[in-house]
Amino acid sequence: MKFYSRKLIKPGDLNANNTLFGGQLLKWIDEEAGIYAMSKLGNKRVVTKYISEIDFVSSGKQGDIVEIGLEFLAIGKTSISFRCVV
Repeated sequence: MKFYSRKLIKPGDLNANNTLFGGQLLKWIDEEAGIYAMSKLGNKRVVTKYISEIDFVSSGKQGDIVEIGLEFLAIGKTSISFRCVV
């Protein structure tokens, strides 16, 4: 992984089971991928078109720190691809 960011799981990030809400994690991943794409391309006009696969392996709890790692894979004419591990 080439790009890292960390997030602290706070009470507002939890679902009804008191674990990290998957939608919140996806929001963080999308935001970090956007920042990485902007820095890689030197352009602030980027949008997310597609996320291919999500595999939730374990739950995060309040107070946990999650690390988001992004790895650049390829740049096409109208796309940029990353791999992400949290």
